[in-house]
Amino acid sequence: MPDRRLLELEQLAETVRQDEIDTVILGFTDLYGRLVGKRFDADFFLDSGARDGTHGCNYLLTVDMEMEPVPGYAFANWQAGYGDFHLVPDLATLRRASWLDRTALVLCDVVDDSSHELVAEAPRSILRRQVEAAAQRQYTAQGASELEFFVFETGYREAAQRGYRDLTAAGWYIEDYHMLQGARVEKLIGPLRRHLRDSGVPVENSKGEWGHGQHELNIRYAEVLEMADRHCVYKQCAKELADQMGMSVTFMAKPAGDQAGSSCHLHLSLWQDGANAFPGDGRMDGIACSDAFRWFLGGWIAHAAEVMPFYAPTVNSYKRYLPASWAPTALAWSFDNRTAGFRVVGSGPSLRIECRVPGADCNPYLAFAAALASGLDGIANRIEPPPMFRGDVYAARDLDMVPTTLRDATDRFEASEFARRAFGDRVVDHYTHFFRVEQQAYDRAVTDWDRKRYFERI
Repeated sequence: MPDRRLLELEQLAETVRQDEIDTVILGFTDLYGRLVGKRFDADFFLDSGARDGTHGCNYLLTVDMEMEPVPGYAFANWQAGYGDFHLVPDLATLRRASWLDRTALVLCDVVDDSSHELVAEAPRSILRRQVEAAAQRQYTAQGASELEFFVFETGYREAAQRGYRDLTAAGWYIEDYHMLQGARVEKLIGPLRRHLRDSGVPVENSKGEWGHGQHELNIRYAEVLEMADRHCVYKQCAKELADQMGMSVTFMAKPAGDQAGSSCHLHLSLWQDGANAFPGDGRMDGIACSDAFRWFLGGWIAHAAEVMPFYAPTVNSYKRYLPASWAPTALAWSFDNRTAGFRVVGSGPSLRIECRVPGADCNPYLAFAAALASGLDGIANRIEPPPMFRGDVYAARDLDMVPTTLRDATDRFEASEFARRAFGDRVVDHYTHFFRVEQQAYDRAVTDWDRKRYFERI
């Protein structure tokens, strides 16, 4: 039987001696949430890499989607020569990558070579800072990310050659919860569940979703840093497994105008002394809860628009937010109501908050960091949530709405005193530039929409 646990170094050494593993991937996510890094010979990793880590070019936190160095960043640029930063393996994340041949994977923290401190702009560093802020208040945060994606029978290379048009979806009708249609994609989803399990990412379940060929696979909740790590492994495994099978998956927030978007609902609760800190003797709209729950919810809602790019980081992200689309359009909360941006679920030890705002394209480190920072600020400043909304939030006319474009969201993020207080000026300025560059790339592009609309009739 394969080892389904995270690996200790001694276990890795034994698998290397048994010639079961010969490669170790050292990876971290860039600003987009893509896994980047190096493949190490396993013997060299044991001799040196596990202790000393490795180096990577610091341009990796300033490149665009095409890996082009982007000017205008203070962190790294041509004038400074694009030097190195240090990639330090977090050995608590060492695991088999069972979907790859004879391979293990370890996630890294990004560390400044001179100061030996975490690079503030790195996504994992940003979440680590919020985890530390919670610990200073004697809290740990437990979370889960419900990640959705579309599956296509068309492979990635062929999809690219087709310009990502006319792809064959894995399903041809809405299959939400349908067992028959879901069975047709078990050739991919079944192995995905098993490989995640065997790679230290415990799985809860999978199901068909509302779009054609759309699926959701849920992994077990964990402390938020570990959960973000699991999310990244899950996403990488899904893409690489699909690629091996001549198929493709996409985590775009809105891959087609006539289909549902793909979300990444975040579930969060705070814990103290080994117990959920959200239940309590207080009452709020019929919910038995603590002050910590009430104020965390209040802060999360109050700051959502200011940190929106951490939930919705691309131009495409904002095309999810349509009425009756299962994606939220208003910053309201309710109990077990899927039309609300914030859905309170569970009771007693299971009481938690589900934020339905993030899309599947979010970087999980940034999304969890934004959520945790917002909620902690709510507790620190005793921010009261608005009254619970009852009914169809889509039909409401007097609620604060989610930002509708990346441009608007970036403006709010840059001007946010809260974001600068929570993340620091360096981080806000770095990501403001990143989001503006992404918007500019879209603004310059000539698309099929332009040609179809204007080619003949203008």
